[in-house]
Amino acid sequence: MKAFLMACVAVIGIAIAAYYGLHAAGFSASDKGSGPAVRLD
Repeated sequence: MKAFLMACVAVIGIAIAAYYGLHAAGFSASDKGSGPAVRLD
């Protein structure tokens, strides 16, 4: 049970770190999924 909880905490931690890290590096979905002809208002 302890290993399962630690795995869940690790997955949550990795997901949060990836979200903020990739967003800070400019890899957001709106940046990658739109071209210069697309307006996101």
